[in-house]
Amino acid sequence: MDTILRKGSLAMLVVGMMLGVAATTDGEQAIQSQAAHVMVTPGEFAWANGPASLPAGAQAAVIEGDPKQPGLFTMRLKLPANYRIPPHWHPADEHVTVIAGTFNMGMGDQFDEANGKTLPTGSFVVMPATMHHFAWTREETIVQLHGMGPWQINYLNPTDDPRSAS
Repeated sequence: MDTILRKGSLAMLVVGMMLGVAATTDGEQAIQSQAAHVMVTPGEFAWANGPASLPAGAQAAVIEGDPKQPGLFTMRLKLPANYRIPPHWHPADEHVTVIAGTFNMGMGDQFDEANGKTLPTGSFVVMPATMHHFAWTREETIVQLHGMGPWQINYLNPTDDPRSAS
């Protein structure tokens, strides 16, 4: 009987987790909790094309919340090798954790790798609101962004903004 109860509880947990996966309007998948917590493994992330505000090639997986709306969010970005994000800033603080690979970041108005810092797996950064910064990779890298939405990226040079290319 105890085994049956455990199996039933496990089945209810799995169904509950499946029901907690909600599609957002632009094809991103958000894994959101119907209860008080979120538990997700890397194999459960639904990777989609990254936000239009990032250069082509990035992939995103929203873990909780909605980066487009006010409120707390967590998302991961998978960036290909030799990826560059030109100098920009965000209107809210941004917390960045390097999950896999090596992420490189620098501060300032000009993209200058000599003024950057190499951040290996496990590194953590808090980027205060309006801090001008840039980033790049040399290998595929996954970072986790955590902050208050709506998440926005504002490029210092308007011609760097991929949204202006269309």
